[in-house]
Parts: sequence; C-alpha cells; structure tokens
Amino acid sequence: MIKKNIFSLTLVCVLLLGACNDSSQQEKEKTNTTDSTSKNMNNEYAAGTFGHDVNFLKKYDTALIQLTSLDGLAQILVSPKYQGKVFTSTAEGLEGQSFGWVNYKAFDAPIDPHINAYGGEDRLWLGPEGGKFSLYFKPGVKQEFENWHTPTAFDIESWTLKSQMGNKIAMTKDMDLKNYANTRFQMTVDREVELLDLSAIETLLEVTLNKDVKSVGFKTINSITNKGQNIWDETSGAPCTWNLDMFTPSEKCTIIIPYLATGTGKIATTDYFGEIPADRIKFQNGVLFFKADGKSRGKLGIVPPRVKNVAGSYDGIHNVLTIAKFDVDNMGKYLNQEWRTDRAPFSGDGMNAYNDGPLEDGSQLGPFYEIESVSPAAFLKPGEKQTHQHSVFHFTGDKAALSAIAKKVFGTTLEEIENVF
Repeated sequence: MIKKNIFSLTLVCVLLLGACNDSSQQEKEKTNTTDSTSKNMNNEYAAGTFGHDVNFLKKYDTALIQLTSLDGLAQILVSPKYQGKVFTSTAEGLEGQSFGWVNYKAFDAPIDPHINAYGGEDRLWLGPEGGKFSLYFKPGVKQEFENWHTPTAFDIESWTLKSQMGNKIAMTKDMDLKNYANTRFQMTVDREVELLDLSAIETLLEVTLNKDVKSVGFKTINSITNKGQNIWDETSGAPCTWNLDMFTPSEKCTIIIPYLATGTGKIATTDYFGEIPADRIKFQNGVLFFKADGKSRGKLGIVPPRVKNVAGSYDGIHNVLTIAKFDVDNMGKYLNQEWRTDRAPFSGDGMNAYNDGPLEDGSQLGPFYEIESVSPAAFLKPGEKQTHQHSVFHFTGDKAALSAIAKKVFGTTLEEIENVF
C-alpha cells in the first residue's frame, strides 16, 4: 500500500513538473514572440527611412506629431517643441525614404550661441539676416560670424500647439526682437501645417496623378502680427517670414528654378558666398539649374520681378521630384539678407536656393541643400497681420509620369534636368 502511494505521488510530481515545463516553455515562446513583434514595430528601420527618423526624433520629442494619410503612405512629422518644424516626410510609409534632412548630431550637442541647426524640411525663420535692419546682429557690431546669433525665439525655444483637427495643426509663438537699427518688434507668429490629400495636391499644382506615382504634400500658412505700439515702416525697418526647406543632396541632384523671362536686368544674385562657379549653374530656356550635391557652398536668389511661385529639385539617384510652391509679389519690397550695410535694405531677392559645402577650414554642417521662400517686408500698423503660404511636395515612381509633372510645373523634362550638367 505504501509502495503504491509512493508510486502515485511520484507520478503526480512528474506530471506536474511536465506541466510546469510546458507552461514555462509556452510563456517563453510567447515572450519571445512579443519581443520580436515589439522590435519589428518599434525599431530596426534602415537609416534613410521615415521609420528611422520617427524613432530617432521621438527620443527627443515625446510630443512629436505624426500626420498620416488614410492609406498610411503619405506622412509628415511636425514638432512644436522644435520651433514648429516639419522635420521630414515620406510618400511610402515607415519603410519609405525620409525626404527631410535631419542633423542627428545636433540633438545631443551643447547649445551653440550662433545657431542650433536641427534640420527640418520646412522651418520658419524671420528675416532679414543681414543689413541695416538685421535681426541677427546687435546694433553697431560688425556683421561677421563672431557676432552673428540666430534669435532664440526661432532657434531653440518651443512653440505652443493651439489646435489639432484631423491632419491640420496650428502653432503660435510670441516674440520680442530688436533689429540692427535698435527697433523693437513685439509680434505674434502663427503657423498652420496641413497634410494634403491627393485631390488637394492635384488642385494646387494643376496636375493629374496616377497609380504609378507615390506622393506626399503639405501646406504651411505663416503669419506675423504687429503686437506693439509702433508702425513698422522703411525708417524703423520691418521683418519678414522666411521658409527654409532642407533636403539631402546626391551626386545627381539638381535644383530647378523657373523664372520670368520677360523684362530686363539681372535674373539672379549668384555671389552671396562668392560667385558660384559656371559649371554648377546654368540658365536655359527660362529655367535656372543649380547643382545640389552638397560639395560646394553657394547661395543664389531670384530678383523679385523675375520670381515665379514654384521651385524644386530632382534627385536622379533616388528618383525623387520635389516641388515647393509659395506666395510671390513681383512688385513687393523684399529685404536684403546680405551681411553688409552698404546695400539698399529693401533690394533683396524674392526666393533663394543654397547648396552646402565645406568651409575654408574643411568643416561642414551638412551636407544638405535648401529651397527658400520669403515674404515681402511686413510694413504693418499695430494689430495688422501679414500671411505667407509655402507648400512642399515630393513624387516618386514612374519616370515618365514624373517627367510629365516636371514639364507641367517647371517647363522642363527629367531628361533635360539630368543632362544639363
């Protein structure tokens, strides 16, 4: 009887042990499956993809806003914390290419007294940068790099999220700035960002898209309101809003800027940082072409009477067509941005483009390239507001379809763009 009971007890223990082992193994497999799923969902996106930048930026901005189309392919990242920037976008979901340039090394770096360049494919600055009404130099100092400081209000300070409704958000920032002429500007800057659907993209660009083209587009509305007691005029100086789009260059990337061929006088200012070499810039049939390879520092601008309301680029390596569309006033007074006080302050360009490259000491911030639009000088009475709209679009896919878009918007084909240099 005792032997029988011992045998029965032993059998129960074996069975219980087996059950425990089975349960433990099942739990282990469940845990491994969960960990694997979590890893695939939250990490391991290749560098250069949108998912990679989502994960990176969320480490520094837990309130980062991710706007997504219904099919999940078109997405943009917006950060009120980082000055209301649209950091980047994609046309093919998390695995798709990330179109904006992000300066990863800047996020852990100490605060720089001159500029904290976090990147972003659309950031909002105020101008002018240089000249007798500059916002970047204190009154009376020599306009050189040592004295150049980006105002903290749009360099490192956070903006306030006012609202979010669907794929449209609104942000605001109160600013109190002083220019080189010692004029104080009390203002409120407002910024709306909206992820556009396919129909809106087609309407804004007057193009027809097909299933062979993937696209993403967003629109920004940027306004500045005089909240002070004084009029902003040609004596006191006046600010302007300034949209700057930062993108990643390539060996076969070309900036495309159509211009008005009518009229007389120069088309472009090409000597901001010394004259741009002739082999890097071409004027052809009403279109300016500018190399965007990130290997030679140069900036240009189109004079206001010649400016059209579009510019862009084509990256032949990644097959990406980029378009920026913005407000233009061909009769408006635009602020001169040059770091000098001997030029007429309201003789500036109506839009700009920049290709990054090494400095004299061999160092380099990027590489990146920029497409920029500016508003005319904001000559405002107290309480008045000026608004500037700037939209960005990216297209990838069938080259024939992309070429048709380029021809419609820029007046040139992909073949002409790729062969211009």
